[in-house]
Amino acid sequence: MKKIMNNPSQIVDEMLEGLAYAHNEIVERLSGFDVIARTSEKKNRVAVVSGGGAGHEPSHAGFVGEGMLSAAVSGPVFTSPAPDQILEAIKAADEGAGVFLVIKNYSGDVMNFEMAQELAEMEDIEVETIIVDDDIGVEDSLYTQGKRGVAGTVLVHKVVGYFADQGKSLAEIKEIADALVPNIHTIGLALTGATTPEGGKPSFNLADDEIEYGVGIHGEPGYRSEKLKPSKDLATELVTKLLESFEIKEDESIGVFVNGMGGTPLMEQYVFMNDVRAILEDKNIDVRFKKVGDNMTSLEMQGLSLTVIKFEDEKWLEALNAPVKTIAWK
Repeated sequence: MKKIMNNPSQIVDEMLEGLAYAHNEIVERLSGFDVIARTSEKKNRVAVVSGGGAGHEPSHAGFVGEGMLSAAVSGPVFTSPAPDQILEAIKAADEGAGVFLVIKNYSGDVMNFEMAQELAEMEDIEVETIIVDDDIGVEDSLYTQGKRGVAGTVLVHKVVGYFADQGKSLAEIKEIADALVPNIHTIGLALTGATTPEGGKPSFNLADDEIEYGVGIHGEPGYRSEKLKPSKDLATELVTKLLESFEIKEDESIGVFVNGMGGTPLMEQYVFMNDVRAILEDKNIDVRFKKVGDNMTSLEMQGLSLTVIKFEDEKWLEALNAPVKTIAWK
């Protein structure tokens, strides 16, 4: 194992310190907590908070800033943050209009964020939540009851953050999120596993000429392994699965999001996006939003995921295109 680090047990703490130092015009770290909060002036609007285990950078701290998240809380690598850490993020983010929590569907995240919600409500902070379960690769994987929450979570951050910035109420944002999440589906593939700093070995092993479809962002098993194929065949597999999961009519439009897992060069991500484009054009599907890049990673895992968002509401597209001031949304 080769990693640029000091003590593996201190890697999250040192990462957060470096992030806050490098981007102190946008964010700050809460002293004594693994929480990154935005530094912009509070405007008595709904605050949006998310988080999860470290190792998925730039998620989640990279999306803290004006127009997106108010704060993000980090746990240890691939491990949910504790309720007391989440509570501090809620308290730091609160502007007096309530706090909305975006939670990925993992058992530890759901339990700890909901416990923090109860603690915040005991301190008279109104809190609502959404659980993101966009991964259609498998059901009931490791750490999960039902579908996992993966890269589509970033799109939820963007849309919900936009409506919070527009002054929507907590109840209105909850209604928007409840309609949005079922219209975001993701599926991924991996060429290699990821090595955690303290684990020292890959989370799973694939042969040099092998890939796995449906793998999770913590290295959870997928639904099939096979020999590596050209990008156009990989794109056909993922696009087919995604379109089968939706009912997309001819007059409807979608957005597509190619997300790198951490170890896949942008060159390869753009090749894959080009293959996705060809498939969707052949099917006469209207693509009105496109995004490519590392946004929800799995340390150095080689692989990618493809997310489709179906625009049942035109305002979701407006939200995705709105400018923000964050570290990572480009």
